[in-house]
Amino acid sequence: MRLQLSDEDVAFREEMREFFTTKVSKEIRDTVAARHELTKEQIVEAQQTLNAAGIAVPNWPVEWGGKDWTPLQRHIWHEEMQLANVPIPLAFNAGMVGPVIAAFGSQELKERFLPKTANLDIWWSQGFSEPDAGSDLASLRTTAVKEGDEYVVNGQKTWTTLGQYGDWIFNLVRTDPEAKKQAGISFLLIDMTTPGVTVRPIELIDGGFEVNEVFFDNVRVPAENLVGEENKGWDYAKFLLGNERVGVAPVGATKRSLAAAKEYAKTAGPGGTSLLEDPLYASQIADLENELLALELTALRVVAHSADGKPHPASSVLKLRGTELQQAVTELYVDMGGPASLASGAGPESDLADWNKVSTPYYLNFRKASIYGGSNEVQRTIIAGTILGLRG
Repeated sequence: MRLQLSDEDVAFREEMREFFTTKVSKEIRDTVAARHELTKEQIVEAQQTLNAAGIAVPNWPVEWGGKDWTPLQRHIWHEEMQLANVPIPLAFNAGMVGPVIAAFGSQELKERFLPKTANLDIWWSQGFSEPDAGSDLASLRTTAVKEGDEYVVNGQKTWTTLGQYGDWIFNLVRTDPEAKKQAGISFLLIDMTTPGVTVRPIELIDGGFEVNEVFFDNVRVPAENLVGEENKGWDYAKFLLGNERVGVAPVGATKRSLAAAKEYAKTAGPGGTSLLEDPLYASQIADLENELLALELTALRVVAHSADGKPHPASSVLKLRGTELQQAVTELYVDMGGPASLASGAGPESDLADWNKVSTPYYLNFRKASIYGGSNEVQRTIIAGTILGLRG
């Protein structure tokens, strides 16, 4: 595999780097760099800045705002964005429902939703997981019963990330209870202001309210909001999850976070001494740098061998190892901070370094990384079957 970028790709990387570091608000980039939570307004502003330049949804068809880029160029775009502390375009819009509507939706749905989805004029939520249907998603029980030109939806979704901001929610619903569980599912778009939709926050272990439960009580949805064909929703969900898995291990963001940790380590020892002089920390950081280099090469291999929009099976390796390294870097921050990492509630009057205050919440929050996008246990099964050729 050729590892050196062509002159054209080098120029493309410089173009992306200059845009991300000069055109996106410094306040937003500083917020990301400090590992602070972005506001809804900041997330919208960042995506609209990218969309105004035509680079918010490069993976979409060109007629709907996509770019005729090579897979490598899309990879460079993604990595340079993370290295510049620019928020990735909202995944629910850019990487999930947008591509599904573009591939399977009616012309009316495309015209109605895709421009607003790319510009984040509509904030989409994901309605997939349920209390008894997480990794075994096909066991979902939320129903949609056809009554005339409407569906009546009843059920519950959970772990709906940032659902408190949602304008619309794309749902997997059961439209044929008699069919085998994968065959009776449809993909339905629901306005979250519709009577009968209730959003309830879930407090997480880090004290935040990032995820929610969403309840549907006799919610009436126009049948025109069905994406594609009835009872074909499982096919569309697999298409969506394949797209999600490729970008779920942010190599650039993890590299940036590790580089910052290395800088903090220079004065994080007792009395402001350098932890880099401690062989334990030095070897731990070196190991993580080597692992990230290997992960970066794996990402390039996935890019090089992905065709026709279908991710290479090695994307499961990328997801598995990438999320493990994300978690390992957050653990490094806690280790470096020691007791000071427990100061997540410290106010501005505290003389503790800011990175100490956010280390433990970040560590706790990123326990989720090995679950979303297809749990790491599921990824090991995929790797065993598709790469190693093992069969149970």
